[in-house]
Amino acid sequence: MLTISLVMVFILVVAGLVMTFVAFPHRGQQVPQAPWLGDAMSRVAERAPLLDPERDEVPAGRGH
Repeated sequence: MLTISLVMVFILVVAGLVMTFVAFPHRGQQVPQAPWLGDAMSRVAERAPLLDPERDEVPAGRGH
């Protein structure tokens, strides 16, 4: 029971961080009560690898 509770709390924290990122730093705004959190999220987002849009193309004759 304790394990399930801890995992659920962890899931809620991660979901809250994702919602905060989408609501503020992703749109170029500061987090109102915690600017340090927005700065940290922006630094992590800059380090994250991005997909190359040119490599996402499917060659002719393949795919649907």
